[in-house]
Amino acid sequence: MLLYNNSSLTIEVSEFLLNCFVRSSGWQFWLSLPLSLLFLLAMGANATLLITIWLEASLHEPRYYLLSLLSLLDMVLCLTVIPKVLAIFWFDLRPISFSACFLQMFIMNNFLPMESCTFLAMAYDHYVAICKPLHYPSIITDQFVAKTLVFILAWNTFLTVPIPILSARLHYCGKNIIENCICANLSVSKLSCDNVALNKIYQLIVAWTLLGSDLTLIFFSYIFILQAVLRFKAKGAAAKALSTCGSHFILILFFSAILLVFVFTHMAKKKISPDIPVLLNVLHHVIPAALNPIVYGVRTQEIKQGIWKLLRKGSHSRK
Repeated sequence: MLLYNNSSLTIEVSEFLLNCFVRSSGWQFWLSLPLSLLFLLAMGANATLLITIWLEASLHEPRYYLLSLLSLLDMVLCLTVIPKVLAIFWFDLRPISFSACFLQMFIMNNFLPMESCTFLAMAYDHYVAICKPLHYPSIITDQFVAKTLVFILAWNTFLTVPIPILSARLHYCGKNIIENCICANLSVSKLSCDNVALNKIYQLIVAWTLLGSDLTLIFFSYIFILQAVLRFKAKGAAAKALSTCGSHFILILFFSAILLVFVFTHMAKKKISPDIPVLLNVLHHVIPAALNPIVYGVRTQEIKQGIWKLLRKGSHSRK
């Protein structure tokens, strides 16, 4: 909605319109089907994982608490983005209020780096388990998880909260159509009549500071793990150690691969359809969320046993 300010003869924006895949409108119906299935899978799988870890006493360990944090972040990101995208696809509900847009922007910019930071904490857990196994019980404790949680929340919030604030303080004096399915910072701020150079620079600095540093430290942690594994002499010890890290490594590769593809397609947007980066941005909020609990559930014996135990209890109680 556009409000006219008679005193200054300017137009003030009170809401935005999300212009989702306008160049490829035929995509909307076909995308809505797999997107809704991925959303239901992400919600169901993460809820199952959280309930299993909560109810199964054998899973009350630091590494599973970190996995619970990852599931919670996945669910919040999915709920922040996907229902609105599906509402646009199915009912053409494109309007989004000023406050809701910047709230969505804050959650996306805050929780995505939180996921990256959680992956880093999980990488450290694997590093200690393999490289310093005798010290593992004294290093990776419930207190360590609590301190890690406080650090992840404080560090990421401190650095990302200025992003929506800087965008909200801009003067939006006419254009209110966001060429995106979500309220991405740069898609919104470019509608402003003000200079947005500070927004772009700060977004870039924060992205490299948070995601760049996390992925770099994860990379080095796996180098140290690989060096330690290659020194193992006991038969099957190296394979067992690598299997322990397998689920985490697969998810890290997937998380970073989608992110890199999104960055490169965004940089090459003049050579490809502008809808491609938009699609990748949406998928990055649902595909990892759907895969994370499944990969851990399939590859982690303790979680599989916990789920089967709960299912057996449920079947016995019905009888």
